[in-house]
Amino acid sequence: MISLRHKLALGFGSLLAVIAVMALLTVQQIDRLGNAVDDILKQNYRSVTASQSMKEALEKMDSDILFSFTGRHEASLHNISESERKFREALSVELGNITLPGEKEKAERISELFDRYSMAMHSIMDGSVTPQKRRETYFTTLLPLLTEIGMLAQQILDMNQANMDKANEAARVMASSAHNRILVAIIACAAVTIIFSYQSRRWILNPIRRLINSANEIRNGNLELVIEQESNDEIGQLSEAFNEMAATLRNARRRDDENLYRTRRATQEVMNILPTPIAIFDREGRVEVATQSAARIFGLKPGTGAGCLDYPWLPGLLQRAAIDGRAVESGENGYIQKFIDNREYFFMPAAVPIPPLPDADGSTGTVLLLYDMTQVHEQKELKRDVVATVSHQLRTPLTSMRMAIHLLLEQRIGPLNDKQRELLRAAGEESDRLADILDDLLDLNRIESGRGRLKRQQCQPEALISAGIEHFIPEAKAKGIGLIVDVPSELPTVTADTASIGYVFTNLLSNALRYSHEGGRITVRAEAELSGIRFSVEDTGEGIPPEHLKRIFDQFYRVPGQDEKSGIGLGLSIVREIVKAHGGTVGVESTRGKGSVFHFTLPA
Repeated sequence: MISLRHKLALGFGSLLAVIAVMALLTVQQIDRLGNAVDDILKQNYRSVTASQSMKEALEKMDSDILFSFTGRHEASLHNISESERKFREALSVELGNITLPGEKEKAERISELFDRYSMAMHSIMDGSVTPQKRRETYFTTLLPLLTEIGMLAQQILDMNQANMDKANEAARVMASSAHNRILVAIIACAAVTIIFSYQSRRWILNPIRRLINSANEIRNGNLELVIEQESNDEIGQLSEAFNEMAATLRNARRRDDENLYRTRRATQEVMNILPTPIAIFDREGRVEVATQSAARIFGLKPGTGAGCLDYPWLPGLLQRAAIDGRAVESGENGYIQKFIDNREYFFMPAAVPIPPLPDADGSTGTVLLLYDMTQVHEQKELKRDVVATVSHQLRTPLTSMRMAIHLLLEQRIGPLNDKQRELLRAAGEESDRLADILDDLLDLNRIESGRGRLKRQQCQPEALISAGIEHFIPEAKAKGIGLIVDVPSELPTVTADTASIGYVFTNLLSNALRYSHEGGRITVRAEAELSGIRFSVEDTGEGIPPEHLKRIFDQFYRVPGQDEKSGIGLGLSIVREIVKAHGGTVGVESTRGKGSVFHFTLPA
């Protein structure tokens, strides 16, 4: 009996043979057609354009010679020289592209006649020759030479055009032949494909369909099924393998019960020695397995329900993980403080859903992990203390420096020359920039540490935007940039600290003005969303490269290529912390060459 492999090889081999023949014929015809087109474009077309250029240059020289008889001798002499150069360039192209019999003799004859023409032409253009003598020379010498040269150039042009027509006709005949051959090959390929498709149904599809039905029976639990073996080819071997698989599954089912008990015992033993507090909750929210540290520190003992513990955040965290189907963390501000052996520890809880069984819906449970964030928390506190201390220590000498520069610029202790004033102004600008950086560092440190108290009050979104853009209207007009406000009526109020949100608008609008060009447009919008009110600042500047969008709000991150005076990368970090302190979110979207949209949301 023919094996399935041989059947497939026979069908695909026939199909491949037809395709190979078709490809070979196609390549040969395309090569011939390409050569014919190459003859048309490369060999004859260059001679045609060269002959046409010679005729045009000759006619231009003749017109300029006649024009010189009217008294415009100098202008005509310049034009004649330019036309003569063009003629000789075209003649050189023609002499280097001889392709037809008799073309060489005509081109060399043109070269000989033009040399005589050039000598006679220069004698006519000699200013010392009388007008009467010039006219006689023109009609007796130049005009006959002009006529003969033009006739020869026209003959070369006609010869090459005739050859181009001949080559074009040959290419058309070859194209028609290639079309017919390819059409025959395609029909043959289609016939082989139809025959092979019909045979494939008997050889492959019907047996595979029976195997699929049998596999569904096994999947539904019918492990006693035995598939009938109708052939000895690969399909028959596959049927035999299915029968062996069913027998193996029957044995595996018996071993599963034994393994399940052993696995549960091993899991408990491993959990007992893990240092990280971990607890596994079942579908109803009860602790199934927990590490010793989880039971000792957090009271997560097996059998305890999540709602019975003194952790209000725990049921919601487990529920979010089960609904989202992914790992959920409580966030940076959701640390749990614990005192263990008279030492303060900080833990960050995270919930990871356990994937369900193949035929089940929803998660089968949730794993609660409590990461020890004590060291991270202490490092952040240390960083804040260092930044605050250094910033405060720098402010006093910096204030003295700024005062000294101010007094020097006012020339209260003596006159200054221009160079000294220029240096002092530069020093003053840099000291002001350093003072702004220190202010940003202190603001960011104050917000991160929670010491920056927000004075929240009910505010209309339109009032927040009006206060935010007020100081930028003159600058926008001066730069020729349109400043547009788009705020729908009857938006709900937001609870916000007006001074902090003013800083947000100041930072976003100053960036938009800095990177917008004259004639651009900045649009400030407010619109209602499910999570609150969404504010946005849209500009028509250069945009931000996509690879920098994820880090644009990171501290000290600046997009490469910015001006050094644009800051050190703290403004947008402060914007993010202010919005987070209000319970909102911040983001950016940008397209290169079209502009950027910075947006933030405040709860309504």
